[in-house]
Amino acid sequence: MSNFKTDAVGNNAPIEQSLVQTISVSSSLGYVDSGSIIAVATDAIVVTLPSTKAGVEYTFINTGANGANIITISPQSADGIAGTITLAGTVVVRVGTADADLINTKATSKLGDSITIIGTGIAGVKAWIIKGSTGIWA
Repeated sequence: MSNFKTDAVGNNAPIEQSLVQTISVSSSLGYVDSGSIIAVATDAIVVTLPSTKAGVEYTFINTGANGANIITISPQSADGIAGTITLAGTVVVRVGTADADLINTKATSKLGDSITIIGTGIAGVKAWIIKGSTGIWA
């Protein structure tokens, strides 16, 4: 039986949960993983993205110990990741560069650092857009 939530005017809908995938080895994601939360607690993991596709979305969460976990998100060679991130404690706009990785740096990593990206479906520097982030990503 599903759990339901009712709003102030009486509408109700089932409460849905995101799929959480815990990875402990470098992995390649597929379109079927869209909407997933990818939990990474193992150091030096590289997560390879598929080619961009409009609306495909992933959230990555560092579940490792503070200062002990580097996570690398690697787009396909024709794709870049662009948007607003925190870099060295400053919020900056990341200009997408094709085939450039996005990294949760080990020295500054914290349990709970996260980033959500969404595909535009257009190969190039803005193939993936950062929807939101916490922590320091470079």
